[in-house]
Amino acid sequence: MNLSKKLATITMALSLSGLLAACGEDDTTNSNTNMNDQMEETMDHGNMDMSGSRELPTGLQEAENPTFNVGDQAVITEAHMPGMEGAEATIVGAYDTVVYSISYDPMHGGERVRDHKWIIHEEIVDAKAGAYEPGDEVTVDAEHMSGMGGATATIDSAEETTVYMVDFELDNGERVTNHKWVTEDELSAN
Repeated sequence: MNLSKKLATITMALSLSGLLAACGEDDTTNSNTNMNDQMEETMDHGNMDMSGSRELPTGLQEAENPTFNVGDQAVITEAHMPGMEGAEATIVGAYDTVVYSISYDPMHGGERVRDHKWIIHEEIVDAKAGAYEPGDEVTVDAEHMSGMGGATATIDSAEETTVYMVDFELDNGERVTNHKWVTEDELSAN
């Protein structure tokens, strides 16, 4: 079972256990608070679908001269998620595009996600030809995290660069495959 299905199952189980607990308690305020706490815990980057498919967004172009080629090893120098920083990654793909950090309200509710790294230009619904600027609003066509797909997002930053799809192992031993995306400046040679 892939990570996104596991997370969906866990979220459903937490929701159902919260509902059952609410039925058995007289203090519904306390039950609702517990339920909200459980839902907020699932709304952080822990809900990010770290593994993905090899399917690429339409129009994405392979990098012509990437620093790291498919099959190369590199060290991840940034932690979008716990356990990523310092992991040895295998390059699965390298693509030239515009990368964006975004802030958005998840489609299923919950707290606003701020400065999510990364989506790429080809993961924006009906993307215009040129790059978007910080402050622009776009509709996201990617589900890196639960509730991201279809959300209206504000562009926090934009950079034309090479992005990489990578395989790596978290510090807890979990294997991540086809992770989208790590930027060139977030990788270093071994």
